[in-house]
Amino acid sequence: MTNETSFYDKLMKDFDNKLTHSGVNGNRMAERLDELSAIGFTDLGGVKRPGYSDEEKRAKTLVKKWMTEAGLTVTEDGAGNVTGRLDGQNNDAKPIASGSHLDSVLNGGHFDGPLGVLSTLEVVESWKETNYTPEKPFEMIIFSDEEGSRFNSGLTGSRAMTGTVSDAEQESLRDYNGETLEQVLEHYGSSLEAFNQAKRDVSELELFVEVHIEQGLKLEQADQPVGIVSGIAGPAWLEIEFTGKAGHAGNTPMIGRKDPLVAAGEFVHKVPEFPGQFSDTAVATVGKLDVSPNGINVIPEKVTLHVDVRDIQETTRNELLDRLVQEANAIAERHGVQVTSKQNTDVAPVPIPEKFQDMLAASLEKHDIAPIRIPSGAGHDAMILGRTIPVAMLFVRSKDGISHNPAEWSSLNDCVMGVHVLKDFIEQAMNQ
Repeated sequence: MTNETSFYDKLMKDFDNKLTHSGVNGNRMAERLDELSAIGFTDLGGVKRPGYSDEEKRAKTLVKKWMTEAGLTVTEDGAGNVTGRLDGQNNDAKPIASGSHLDSVLNGGHFDGPLGVLSTLEVVESWKETNYTPEKPFEMIIFSDEEGSRFNSGLTGSRAMTGTVSDAEQESLRDYNGETLEQVLEHYGSSLEAFNQAKRDVSELELFVEVHIEQGLKLEQADQPVGIVSGIAGPAWLEIEFTGKAGHAGNTPMIGRKDPLVAAGEFVHKVPEFPGQFSDTAVATVGKLDVSPNGINVIPEKVTLHVDVRDIQETTRNELLDRLVQEANAIAERHGVQVTSKQNTDVAPVPIPEKFQDMLAASLEKHDIAPIRIPSGAGHDAMILGRTIPVAMLFVRSKDGISHNPAEWSSLNDCVMGVHVLKDFIEQAMNQ
Protein backbone atom coordinates (compact mmCIF):
# COMPACT_ATOMS: atom_id res chain seq x y z
CA MET A 1 0.00 0.00 0.00
CA THR A 2 1.23 3.50 -0.82
CA ASN A 3 0.36 4.87 2.60
CA GLU A 4 2.41 2.12 4.29
CA THR A 5 5.50 2.96 2.23
CA SER A 6 5.17 6.70 2.69
CA PHE A 7 4.70 6.37 6.45
CA TYR A 8 7.78 4.14 6.72
CA ASP A 9 9.79 6.48 4.51
CA LYS A 10 8.75 9.47 6.59
CA LEU A 11 9.84 7.68 9.77
CA MET A 12 13.21 6.69 8.29
CA LYS A 13 13.90 9.96 6.46
CA ASP A 14 15.89 11.68 9.21
CA PHE A 15 16.65 8.67 11.39
CA ASP A 16 20.10 8.58 12.96
CA ASN A 17 21.27 4.97 12.51
CA LYS A 18 23.68 5.42 15.42
CA LEU A 19 20.62 5.03 17.66
CA THR A 20 20.38 1.40 16.59
CA HIS A 21 22.54 -0.30 19.19
CA SER A 22 22.39 -2.51 22.31
CA GLY A 23 19.82 -4.71 20.56
CA VAL A 24 17.41 -1.80 19.97
CA ASN A 25 16.64 -1.50 16.24
CA GLY A 26 15.13 1.68 14.81
CA ASN A 27 14.36 0.11 11.44
CA ARG A 28 12.35 -2.64 13.13
CA MET A 29 10.40 -0.02 15.09
CA ALA A 30 9.64 1.87 11.88
CA GLU A 31 8.51 -1.27 10.06
CA ARG A 32 6.16 -2.20 12.88
CA LEU A 33 4.71 1.28 13.30
CA ASP A 34 4.18 1.21 9.54
CA GLU A 35 2.37 -2.15 9.57
CA LEU A 36 0.10 -1.07 12.40
CA SER A 37 -0.70 2.21 10.62
CA ALA A 38 -2.34 0.24 7.79
CA ILE A 39 -4.86 -1.42 10.12
CA GLY A 40 -7.85 0.91 10.19
CA PHE A 41 -6.15 3.52 7.97
CA THR A 42 -8.55 6.37 7.12
CA ASP A 43 -8.93 8.49 3.99
CA LEU A 44 -7.70 11.47 6.04
CA GLY A 45 -4.43 9.73 6.83
CA GLY A 46 -5.30 8.75 10.39
CA VAL A 47 -6.43 5.51 11.96
CA LYS A 48 -9.78 4.17 13.14
CA ARG A 49 -9.40 1.27 15.58
CA PRO A 50 -12.14 1.53 18.21
CA GLY A 51 -11.98 -0.78 21.21
CA TYR A 52 -13.27 -4.31 20.51
CA SER A 53 -13.47 -3.60 16.78
CA ASP A 54 -12.24 -6.00 14.12
CA GLU A 55 -9.40 -3.53 13.50
CA GLU A 56 -8.26 -3.51 17.11
CA LYS A 57 -8.38 -7.32 17.12
CA ARG A 58 -6.31 -7.50 13.91
CA ALA A 59 -3.73 -5.16 15.45
CA LYS A 60 -3.53 -7.34 18.56
CA THR A 61 -3.19 -10.49 16.47
CA LEU A 62 -0.26 -8.97 14.59
CA VAL A 63 1.51 -7.83 17.75
CA LYS A 64 0.84 -11.18 19.45
CA LYS A 65 2.73 -12.82 16.57
CA TRP A 66 5.70 -10.50 17.14
CA MET A 67 5.53 -11.11 20.88
CA THR A 68 5.66 -14.88 20.43
CA GLU A 69 8.58 -14.59 18.00
CA ALA A 70 10.41 -12.45 20.58
CA GLY A 71 10.13 -15.28 23.11
CA LEU A 72 7.15 -14.16 25.20
CA THR A 73 4.50 -16.58 26.40
CA VAL A 74 1.29 -14.89 25.25
CA THR A 75 -2.22 -15.07 26.71
CA GLU A 76 -5.41 -13.03 26.23
CA ASP A 77 -8.11 -12.58 28.87
CA GLY A 78 -11.86 -12.19 28.44
CA ALA A 79 -11.59 -8.40 28.31
CA GLY A 80 -9.21 -8.64 25.35
CA ASN A 81 -6.12 -7.69 27.37
CA VAL A 82 -3.02 -9.37 25.94
CA THR A 83 -0.18 -10.35 28.28
CA GLY A 84 3.23 -11.69 27.28
CA ARG A 85 5.47 -13.11 29.99
CA LEU A 86 9.22 -13.55 29.97
CA ASP A 87 10.80 -15.61 32.73
CA GLY A 88 13.59 -14.06 34.75
CA GLN A 89 16.52 -15.46 36.68
CA ASN A 90 14.39 -15.36 39.84
CA ASN A 91 10.86 -16.38 38.93
CA ASP A 92 9.76 -16.17 42.56
CA ALA A 93 10.13 -12.39 42.37
CA LYS A 94 7.23 -10.14 41.41
CA PRO A 95 7.21 -9.29 37.69
CA ILE A 96 7.84 -5.81 36.35
CA ALA A 97 5.39 -4.90 33.58
CA SER A 98 5.14 -2.40 30.76
CA GLY A 99 2.77 -1.72 27.88
CA SER A 100 -0.05 0.42 26.54
CA HIS A 101 -2.93 0.06 24.05
CA LEU A 102 -3.61 -0.37 20.31
CA ASP A 103 -7.11 1.11 19.98
CA SER A 104 -7.63 4.65 18.76
CA VAL A 105 -10.12 7.47 18.61
CA LEU A 106 -12.23 7.50 15.44
CA ASN A 107 -9.69 9.37 13.32
CA GLY A 108 -6.61 9.36 15.45
CA GLY A 109 -2.87 9.31 14.95
CA HIS A 110 -0.42 6.45 14.67
CA PHE A 111 1.60 6.89 17.88
CA ASP A 112 -0.90 7.24 20.76
CA GLY A 113 -0.85 3.75 22.28
CA PRO A 114 1.15 1.81 19.67
CA LEU A 115 4.34 3.63 20.66
CA GLY A 116 4.07 2.30 24.22
CA VAL A 117 3.30 -1.21 22.99
CA LEU A 118 6.14 -1.34 20.47
CA SER A 119 8.61 0.32 22.86
CA THR A 120 7.96 -2.44 25.36
CA LEU A 121 8.31 -5.10 22.69
CA GLU A 122 11.55 -3.54 21.46
CA VAL A 123 13.03 -3.86 24.96
CA VAL A 124 12.23 -7.59 24.85
CA GLU A 125 13.73 -7.84 21.36
CA SER A 126 16.91 -6.15 22.59
CA TRP A 127 17.24 -8.66 25.40
CA LYS A 128 16.82 -11.51 22.95
CA GLU A 129 19.50 -10.11 20.63
CA THR A 130 21.99 -9.51 23.45
CA ASN A 131 21.23 -12.78 25.31
CA TYR A 132 20.16 -10.84 28.39
CA THR A 133 17.96 -12.56 30.96
CA PRO A 134 16.31 -10.10 33.37
CA GLU A 135 16.70 -10.68 37.08
CA LYS A 136 12.93 -10.79 37.57
CA PRO A 137 10.05 -11.92 35.37
CA PHE A 138 8.78 -9.37 32.87
CA GLU A 139 5.28 -8.84 31.51
CA MET A 140 4.23 -6.93 28.42
CA ILE A 141 0.55 -5.89 28.50
CA ILE A 142 -1.72 -4.57 25.75
CA PHE A 143 -4.91 -3.13 27.22
CA SER A 144 -8.26 -3.03 25.38
CA ASP A 145 -10.38 0.05 24.67
CA GLU A 146 -8.22 2.62 26.43
CA GLU A 147 -9.52 5.55 24.39
CA GLY A 148 -13.21 4.94 25.08
CA SER A 149 -14.34 5.70 21.52
CA ARG A 150 -16.51 2.57 21.56
CA PHE A 151 -18.62 3.30 24.64
CA ASN A 152 -17.65 6.88 25.59
CA SER A 153 -16.18 5.27 28.70
CA GLY A 154 -12.49 4.51 28.38
CA LEU A 155 -9.77 2.46 30.09
CA THR A 156 -12.07 -0.56 29.81
CA GLY A 157 -9.39 -3.22 29.65
CA SER A 158 -7.33 -1.96 32.59
CA ARG A 159 -10.47 -1.44 34.64
CA ALA A 160 -11.60 -4.98 33.84
CA MET A 161 -8.18 -6.28 34.90
CA THR A 162 -8.53 -4.46 38.23
CA GLY A 163 -12.20 -5.43 38.64
CA THR A 164 -13.51 -1.86 38.68
CA VAL A 165 -16.17 -2.02 35.94
CA SER A 166 -19.33 -2.33 38.04
CA ASP A 167 -22.31 -4.51 37.12
CA ALA A 168 -24.42 -1.36 36.76
CA GLU A 169 -21.94 0.14 34.29
CA GLN A 170 -21.76 -3.10 32.33
CA GLU A 171 -25.53 -3.08 31.95
CA SER A 172 -25.71 0.60 30.98
CA LEU A 173 -22.95 0.71 28.35
CA ARG A 174 -24.07 1.19 24.73
CA ASP A 175 -21.74 1.67 21.79
CA TYR A 176 -22.16 3.91 18.74
CA ASN A 177 -24.39 1.25 17.14
CA GLY A 178 -26.58 0.94 20.23
CA GLU A 179 -25.10 -2.48 21.08
CA THR A 180 -24.61 -3.55 24.69
CA LEU A 181 -21.24 -4.51 26.15
CA GLU A 182 -22.38 -8.13 26.09
CA GLN A 183 -23.21 -7.96 22.37
CA VAL A 184 -19.91 -6.25 21.54
CA LEU A 185 -17.93 -8.84 23.50
CA GLU A 186 -19.73 -11.71 21.77
CA HIS A 187 -18.87 -10.24 18.36
CA TYR A 188 -15.27 -9.85 19.55
CA GLY A 189 -15.18 -13.53 20.51
CA SER A 190 -15.61 -13.23 24.26
CA SER A 191 -18.51 -12.97 26.70
CA LEU A 192 -19.64 -10.95 29.69
CA GLU A 193 -18.76 -13.87 31.95
CA ALA A 194 -15.24 -14.03 30.52
CA PHE A 195 -14.96 -10.24 30.81
CA ASN A 196 -15.62 -10.47 34.54
CA GLN A 197 -13.08 -13.28 34.86
CA ALA A 198 -10.39 -10.95 33.49
CA LYS A 199 -9.88 -9.54 36.98
CA ARG A 200 -6.49 -10.43 38.39
CA ASP A 201 -4.58 -9.60 41.54
CA VAL A 202 -2.61 -6.66 40.17
CA SER A 203 -0.58 -6.55 43.38
CA GLU A 204 1.24 -9.58 41.97
CA LEU A 205 3.15 -7.02 39.88
CA GLU A 206 5.98 -5.02 41.43
CA LEU A 207 5.76 -2.06 39.03
CA PHE A 208 4.09 -0.96 35.81
CA VAL A 209 5.80 1.52 33.48
CA GLU A 210 4.20 3.08 30.41
CA VAL A 211 5.68 5.01 27.48
CA HIS A 212 3.33 7.49 25.81
CA ILE A 213 3.51 10.48 23.51
CA GLU A 214 3.37 13.71 25.47
CA GLN A 215 0.28 15.19 23.76
CA GLY A 216 1.64 18.57 24.79
CA LEU A 217 4.38 21.09 24.07
CA LYS A 218 6.77 21.07 27.04
CA LEU A 219 9.35 18.68 25.60
CA GLU A 220 9.28 20.45 22.26
CA GLN A 221 9.74 23.80 23.95
CA ALA A 222 12.68 22.41 25.93
CA ASP A 223 14.08 20.65 22.84
CA GLN A 224 14.28 17.30 24.63
CA PRO A 225 13.17 13.94 23.15
CA VAL A 226 11.93 12.22 26.30
CA GLY A 227 10.62 13.36 29.68
CA ILE A 228 9.44 12.07 33.05
CA VAL A 229 5.78 12.02 34.03
CA SER A 230 5.55 13.48 37.53
CA GLY A 231 1.96 12.39 38.16
CA ILE A 232 -1.29 11.58 36.42
CA ALA A 233 -4.03 14.11 37.04
CA GLY A 234 -7.42 12.97 38.23
CA PRO A 235 -10.39 14.77 36.68
CA ALA A 236 -13.20 16.23 38.76
CA TRP A 237 -16.21 17.49 36.82
CA LEU A 238 -18.17 20.33 38.33
CA GLU A 239 -21.68 21.15 37.08
CA ILE A 240 -22.83 24.71 37.77
CA GLU A 241 -26.33 25.95 36.97
CA PHE A 242 -27.26 29.65 36.90
CA THR A 243 -31.01 30.35 36.91
CA GLY A 244 -32.51 33.76 36.18
CA LYS A 245 -35.68 35.09 34.62
CA ALA A 246 -36.54 34.60 30.94
CA GLY A 247 -37.92 37.54 28.98
CA HIS A 248 -38.32 39.17 25.59
CA ALA A 249 -34.97 40.40 24.26
CA GLY A 250 -36.57 43.54 22.85
CA ASN A 251 -39.14 44.54 25.46
CA THR A 252 -37.21 43.88 28.68
CA PRO A 253 -35.17 46.89 29.86
CA MET A 254 -31.50 46.32 30.50
CA ILE A 255 -31.87 47.63 34.05
CA GLY A 256 -33.27 44.94 36.32
CA ARG A 257 -32.64 41.96 34.07
CA LYS A 258 -31.74 38.66 35.72
CA ASP A 259 -29.73 37.13 32.89
CA PRO A 260 -28.02 33.85 33.85
CA LEU A 261 -25.93 33.87 30.67
CA VAL A 262 -24.27 37.13 31.67
CA ALA A 263 -23.42 35.56 35.03
CA ALA A 264 -22.18 32.39 33.34
CA GLY A 265 -20.09 34.44 30.94
CA GLU A 266 -18.39 36.25 33.79
CA PHE A 267 -17.71 32.94 35.50
CA VAL A 268 -16.18 31.42 32.34
CA HIS A 269 -13.99 34.49 31.99
CA LYS A 270 -12.77 34.16 35.59
CA VAL A 271 -12.01 30.41 35.57
CA PRO A 272 -8.48 30.68 34.07
CA GLU A 273 -7.38 32.96 36.92
CA PHE A 274 -7.68 30.34 39.64
CA PRO A 275 -5.66 27.15 38.88
CA GLY A 276 -2.29 28.89 39.24
CA GLN A 277 -3.28 30.16 42.68
CA PHE A 278 -3.32 26.60 44.00
CA SER A 279 -0.80 24.60 42.00
CA ASP A 280 1.62 24.83 39.09
CA THR A 281 0.08 21.65 37.67
CA ALA A 282 -3.64 22.43 38.10
CA VAL A 283 -5.89 23.17 35.13
CA ALA A 284 -9.56 24.07 34.76
CA THR A 285 -11.62 24.11 31.57
CA VAL A 286 -15.21 25.01 30.78
CA GLY A 287 -15.86 22.65 27.89
CA LYS A 288 -19.64 22.41 27.79
CA LEU A 289 -22.35 25.04 28.18
CA ASP A 290 -26.12 24.62 27.72
CA VAL A 291 -28.43 27.61 27.40
CA SER A 292 -32.20 27.32 27.86
CA PRO A 293 -34.39 28.08 26.00
CA ASN A 294 -31.54 29.03 23.64
CA GLY A 295 -33.56 31.39 21.49
CA ILE A 296 -31.95 34.28 19.61
CA ASN A 297 -34.54 36.78 20.88
CA VAL A 298 -35.03 35.38 24.38
CA ILE A 299 -33.24 36.30 27.59
CA PRO A 300 -32.19 32.86 28.89
CA GLU A 301 -33.84 31.36 31.92
CA LYS A 302 -31.15 28.86 32.76
CA VAL A 303 -27.52 28.17 31.88
CA THR A 304 -25.74 24.96 32.82
CA LEU A 305 -21.99 24.71 32.42
CA HIS A 306 -19.46 22.01 33.15
CA VAL A 307 -15.95 22.60 34.46
CA ASP A 308 -13.23 19.97 34.07
CA VAL A 309 -10.75 20.44 36.93
CA ARG A 310 -7.51 18.43 37.13
CA ASP A 311 -4.33 18.27 39.14
CA ILE A 312 -1.80 15.60 40.08
CA GLN A 313 -2.40 16.36 43.79
CA GLU A 314 -5.86 15.69 45.17
CA THR A 315 -5.64 18.30 47.94
CA THR A 316 -4.90 21.25 45.67
CA ARG A 317 -7.41 20.04 43.09
CA ASN A 318 -10.16 19.97 45.71
CA GLU A 319 -9.17 23.41 47.02
CA LEU A 320 -9.52 24.71 43.46
CA LEU A 321 -12.97 23.12 43.18
CA ASP A 322 -14.08 24.85 46.37
CA ARG A 323 -12.78 28.19 45.11
CA LEU A 324 -14.67 27.85 41.83
CA VAL A 325 -17.90 27.18 43.71
CA GLN A 326 -17.29 30.26 45.89
CA GLU A 327 -16.75 32.38 42.79
CA ALA A 328 -19.92 31.07 41.14
CA ASN A 329 -21.90 31.99 44.28
CA ALA A 330 -20.41 35.49 44.40
CA ILE A 331 -21.13 36.12 40.72
CA ALA A 332 -24.71 34.89 41.06
CA GLU A 333 -25.29 37.27 43.96
CA ARG A 334 -23.93 40.22 41.99
CA HIS A 335 -26.25 39.50 39.07
CA GLY A 336 -29.34 38.65 41.09
CA VAL A 337 -29.61 35.08 39.82
CA GLN A 338 -29.70 31.71 41.55
CA VAL A 339 -26.88 29.17 41.36
CA THR A 340 -26.45 25.52 42.25
CA SER A 341 -23.38 23.34 41.91
CA LYS A 342 -22.65 19.64 42.09
CA GLN A 343 -19.68 17.42 41.43
CA ASN A 344 -20.40 14.66 38.89
CA THR A 345 -17.00 12.99 38.55
CA ASP A 346 -14.17 12.48 41.02
CA VAL A 347 -11.19 10.42 39.86
CA ALA A 348 -8.28 10.38 42.28
CA PRO A 349 -4.95 11.59 40.85
CA VAL A 350 -2.11 9.06 40.73
CA PRO A 351 1.29 10.29 41.94
CA ILE A 352 4.47 8.81 40.49
CA PRO A 353 6.77 7.83 43.38
CA GLU A 354 9.82 10.08 43.65
CA LYS A 355 12.02 6.97 43.72
CA PHE A 356 10.99 6.04 40.19
CA GLN A 357 11.11 9.61 38.93
CA ASP A 358 14.71 9.79 40.15
CA MET A 359 15.54 6.46 38.51
CA LEU A 360 14.08 7.72 35.23
CA ALA A 361 16.13 10.90 35.60
CA ALA A 362 19.29 8.80 35.96
CA SER A 363 18.39 6.87 32.80
CA LEU A 364 17.77 10.10 30.89
CA GLU A 365 21.07 11.60 32.01
CA LYS A 366 22.87 8.42 30.95
CA HIS A 367 21.62 9.17 27.44
CA ASP A 368 22.51 12.89 27.63
CA ILE A 369 18.88 13.98 28.00
CA ALA A 370 18.02 16.73 30.49
CA PRO A 371 15.42 15.37 32.95
CA ILE A 372 12.20 17.33 32.62
CA ARG A 373 9.23 16.42 34.83
CA ILE A 374 5.80 16.88 33.31
CA PRO A 375 2.34 16.25 34.79
CA SER A 376 -0.01 14.20 32.67
CA GLY A 377 -3.39 15.84 32.30
CA ALA A 378 -4.78 12.87 30.35
CA GLY A 379 -5.76 9.53 31.81
CA HIS A 380 -3.79 6.38 30.99
CA ASP A 381 -3.95 2.68 31.83
CA ALA A 382 -1.08 3.39 34.24
CA MET A 383 -3.52 5.56 36.19
CA ILE A 384 -5.82 2.58 36.76
CA LEU A 385 -3.02 0.24 37.82
CA GLY A 386 -1.49 3.04 39.89
CA ARG A 387 -4.34 2.81 42.37
CA THR A 388 -2.98 -0.59 43.42
CA ILE A 389 0.72 -0.74 42.56
CA PRO A 390 3.55 1.74 41.92
CA VAL A 391 3.65 3.07 38.36
CA ALA A 392 6.06 5.15 36.30
CA MET A 393 5.68 6.89 32.93
CA LEU A 394 7.82 8.36 30.19
CA PHE A 395 6.66 10.94 27.66
CA VAL A 396 8.07 11.12 24.12
CA ARG A 397 8.07 14.50 22.36
CA SER A 398 4.98 15.32 20.25
CA LYS A 399 5.39 17.57 17.21
CA ASP A 400 3.37 20.75 17.85
CA GLY A 401 1.73 18.95 20.79
CA ILE A 402 -0.84 17.42 18.42
CA SER A 403 -2.65 14.21 19.36
CA HIS A 404 -5.89 12.39 18.53
CA ASN A 405 -5.41 13.69 15.02
CA PRO A 406 -3.89 12.31 11.79
CA ALA A 407 -1.18 14.97 12.12
CA GLU A 408 0.06 13.37 15.37
CA TRP A 409 3.80 12.82 15.01
CA SER A 410 6.85 11.78 17.01
CA SER A 411 10.15 11.39 15.16
CA LEU A 412 11.72 7.95 15.00
CA ASN A 413 14.82 9.37 16.69
CA ASP A 414 12.70 10.40 19.69
CA CYS A 415 10.80 7.11 19.73
CA VAL A 416 14.01 5.06 19.75
CA MET A 417 15.56 7.27 22.43
CA GLY A 418 12.46 6.51 24.48
CA VAL A 419 13.12 2.78 24.07
CA HIS A 420 16.72 3.14 25.25
CA VAL A 421 15.58 5.05 28.34
CA LEU A 422 12.79 2.54 29.03
CA LYS A 423 15.25 -0.36 28.69
CA ASP A 424 17.74 1.21 31.08
CA PHE A 425 15.03 2.03 33.60
CA ILE A 426 13.54 -1.48 33.56
CA GLU A 427 16.99 -3.03 33.98
CA GLN A 428 17.62 -0.70 36.93
CA ALA A 429 14.30 -1.73 38.48
CA MET A 430 15.08 -5.40 37.92
CA ASN A 431 18.11 -5.08 40.18
CA GLN A 432 16.41 -3.17 43.02
